[in-house]
Amino acid sequence: MSDVKKIATRESYGNALVELGKKHEDVVVLDADLAAATKTGVFKKAFPERHIDCGIAECNMMGVAAGIATTGKVPFASSFAMFAAGRAFEQVRNSIGYPKLNVKIGATHAGISVGEDGATHQCNEDIALMRTIPGMVVINPSDDIEAKAAVEAAYEHVGPVYLRFGRLAVPVINDNPDYKFELGKAVTLKEGTDVTIIASGLPVPEALAAAEKLAADGISAAVINMHTIKPLDEEVVIKAAETTGKIVTVEEHSIIGGLGSAVCDVVAEKAPAKVMKIGINDVYGESGPAVELVKKYGLDADSIYAKVKEFCK
Repeated sequence: MSDVKKIATRESYGNALVELGKKHEDVVVLDADLAAATKTGVFKKAFPERHIDCGIAECNMMGVAAGIATTGKVPFASSFAMFAAGRAFEQVRNSIGYPKLNVKIGATHAGISVGEDGATHQCNEDIALMRTIPGMVVINPSDDIEAKAAVEAAYEHVGPVYLRFGRLAVPVINDNPDYKFELGKAVTLKEGTDVTIIASGLPVPEALAAAEKLAADGISAAVINMHTIKPLDEEVVIKAAETTGKIVTVEEHSIIGGLGSAVCDVVAEKAPAKVMKIGINDVYGESGPAVELVKKYGLDADSIYAKVKEFCK
């Protein structure tokens, strides 16, 4: 995919905030001394009076965001996923989730592709944490176009939203006139009859490439982009279970509590089917080049292809 345009979804987040700020004066952006990394610095440059640097105090930032939300403004609290979902979990749960406040959490640098920052910063548990908070919407966009649409949708939604963005530049795959982002509505990227690959975030283009390889082997694989993890598009999952009987979930997240677990909940209750989960297998990450880590942990097209092919035997 070297000839395909690539952009990191954290870049998309910063750019989307600027566009949102132009249209809506009630948008306020908070950061925890990471504006250059989370890309909220571009919003700060455009609207300095509506950007608040809370310093390296993520828990306090969530409390500040909660307070701002009570005034009728729409705060976007931004930090690395490890800090936004992990370090500040109690504040997100009790100060934002419990009172159902209209706070949007922009979590960047999620997943194994944080690369050289190492295991402590490679948050592969954030979706699991955020899914457990009642009323929290969880979105994991796959590319630049989807990330920008997700930010807009998060603003329009009244209530807490967790937005997950990556550090690594990823291919733009949703650049077609028919693309439409809707909260809780998955996007079918490819039809298939033998197996359904349901992916979210960074692995979506890799899943598409894997499906092409499978087609050369005579295996018809459908590919679903599940950008919203909560609420999950249960209808799409049920259809996949009934149509192909085999489902493979792919996520840059632990196989515990993320997309795979959400899909399995639906399958177990409403549409029995065989499911294989591809993701981070209950281990910590490690320091290294992002692309090499994606390959080592089995989230590249070749690895997905090999696993799905074996699963379909």
